[in-house]
Amino acid sequence: MGNHIGRVAIVTGAASGIGKATVEAIVAGGGSVVAVDRVELPIFEVDDQLRVATAVGDVRSASDNLAWVALAEERFGRLDGIALNAGIPKSGDILTLPMEQLDEVLDVNVRAVVLGIRAAVPAMKRLGGGSIVVTASTSGLGGDTNMWPYNTSKGAVINLVRGLSLDLGTDAIRINAVCPGPTETGMTTGIKSIPAIYDGLQARISLGRWGKASEVAAAISFLLSTEASFITGVALPVDGGLTAGTGQFFPKQKN
Repeated sequence: MGNHIGRVAIVTGAASGIGKATVEAIVAGGGSVVAVDRVELPIFEVDDQLRVATAVGDVRSASDNLAWVALAEERFGRLDGIALNAGIPKSGDILTLPMEQLDEVLDVNVRAVVLGIRAAVPAMKRLGGGSIVVTASTSGLGGDTNMWPYNTSKGAVINLVRGLSLDLGTDAIRINAVCPGPTETGMTTGIKSIPAIYDGLQARISLGRWGKASEVAAAISFLLSTEASFITGVALPVDGGLTAGTGQFFPKQKN
């Protein structure tokens, strides 16, 4: 899971799915985590609970983001990285979607990411460097039918990562995006009950299956770690090959 010995990170959206798996991956690698979510967090399945501090709050709140950074420094003495994983889906017709719903998805998926970065960067500067990882999506690399609000938000954070990599590098702060494809999480559970969608997505993945939260977490954990010390400004697909093709043809199927 990468070298995290003694390193400290914040993980947002940590109550389930990719966020929860990321907390467990970092701790398994020897790091400590401030795990945050808008709901009460679970007991994490890791050996040493002393290395996980939990907090409930709202990623859209500047004061909450600052409080999580303060908690990391007070509890663990430093902040090396932050995984900005919290996000919400949104779809709708361009002519009828209420603008309030567009505002909400941009607020959570883009503006809250900026707030998290603004809160974390000063602590990383004090330390002499650090790493930021944003959970984007393959939906930020291309378009999806009826999902333009989500596409817009995830495309925005990918270019946010690219732009900030040019600004933060002189402070030895790296920033990257991970772009999961179809992944088995609580957010995607409902799709399982719709075989046409679930199986249709699976058929477009060259590895022939949906991803696991732990597999995306492994990529986030790596980018946060010192092993990724020369990687910045990257949008890394973790999608089983979904975005490798043009979309004109299905991948080769098993005989």
